[in-house]
Amino acid sequence: MFDYLEPKMSMKRPCSSNEESMILEKMNKRRKCENQSNEESEDRLSDLPDGIILHILSFLNTKHVVRTCVLSKRWRHLWKRIPTLMLYASRFSTVKQFAMFVSNILTLRDTSTALHALDLDRHGNIEPQLLKKILNYVSSHNTHLQDLGISVNGDCGLIMSCVSSCRALTSLMLSIYPKDGICSNSGILFPKSLNLPTLTNLYLTNFNFCGGENGCAEPFLAFPKLTSLVIRSCRVRDAQILRISSETLVNFKMRNYSEDFAKIELCAPSLCTFTFTGTPVQKICGSGLSSVKQVKIKAEMFSRWDEPPLILFDWLLNLANVKSLMVSSTTLRILSLVPDLLEVKLPSLCNLKSMEIKLETCSNQMALPNLVKEAMLKKAAAKSRKEAAKLRKAFKARLEPPPIPDGIVEFLRQNSQSAEVNITTNYPACFNLKQVEESIKGAKVINYHSQFAVPASSTPPSLHLCCAEKED
Repeated sequence: MFDYLEPKMSMKRPCSSNEESMILEKMNKRRKCENQSNEESEDRLSDLPDGIILHILSFLNTKHVVRTCVLSKRWRHLWKRIPTLMLYASRFSTVKQFAMFVSNILTLRDTSTALHALDLDRHGNIEPQLLKKILNYVSSHNTHLQDLGISVNGDCGLIMSCVSSCRALTSLMLSIYPKDGICSNSGILFPKSLNLPTLTNLYLTNFNFCGGENGCAEPFLAFPKLTSLVIRSCRVRDAQILRISSETLVNFKMRNYSEDFAKIELCAPSLCTFTFTGTPVQKICGSGLSSVKQVKIKAEMFSRWDEPPLILFDWLLNLANVKSLMVSSTTLRILSLVPDLLEVKLPSLCNLKSMEIKLETCSNQMALPNLVKEAMLKKAAAKSRKEAAKLRKAFKARLEPPPIPDGIVEFLRQNSQSAEVNITTNYPACFNLKQVEESIKGAKVINYHSQFAVPASSTPPSLHLCCAEKED
């Protein structure tokens, strides 16, 4: 999946269902070999100290952790001392099963064991009493809680009150919608009073940021150690500028289709990576742009609109010191709609070292191929009627525009001719890769592997920061 907003915000990455099943299967095999005398069948896992085993189990979904109680007497109560709770409703057949499981976990868990991380993921409505029970448990175990993730449709007031009490948080993911999805388009108000002094990683979905007297919304001033920020489907109220002020921010990721504000001001001198998915409708300015070295853009456009191509071009002009540029082929198609683009002398991208182009289909953006065809016909007509007629005939014969517009890569590399160009795709059968490679001087097609997935970590999984994986 091509999602530049997959979070990379720290800590722990939960294992997938297949990985969890493999781990449990290995545990069961070792259990069967317990009584065998030969060294090859020795149960080495059970020989490990409790602390190491608990660390290993922290990578698993809580449902699978509990299943380890059947392995032996030693394992019967070990799960009660796990410092992480991953509570995913999708792993249960019914909502009732999920509710019963969570209630039992909170009741039976060893209360003397510190809670370091909790991830609650219930897509859809959650029973009010269950939500209240979970939040009360979090509040009563908040002293050592560092990682908190909540993705539910429920009482946002209760949730934000609970979050406010967790002063030791270093990572927070909130994806909150009102119960039954009522007025979900309006978003949840992000509190200005939220003060989390140790927070380094923040991931927000469906929030409103309110403007102040200066005409700007500055929602992140209370987080002096923030290094990674992801905002998805968030809006701005009573202001036209979203100002992101942070001396420590290194990574900023945004997924946005909203037109309700005009500008993003990045006052972040340490900013290194800027990632965007959505429709480019806001101009970007500020001191943070000069420090950005890595840019990832997956632009989308679902209707006829003049602004996104021009704004996308403006971004590239302002991101002057970029060394690594990762873009989708759709982004390049949108950029190609800028009138007379290839005639422009580009003053930026002088330090570009590498460019990665992700080939993707436009099946969900039906207007874009037609806009590209119109632009190609207009360009051909400027040369001669004969050439325009020839191209029009080819389009009628179902010729599709090239996935990477002619000349666009050379345009972006005009100030960095030696920049390496790699082409990747999830859909190799949909493209003539050899032809694409030959059309771009110096480019090469590489076997696709996700450049944007969170790498495996030696630390326990960051509970909520795998939300993009859960959505997939």
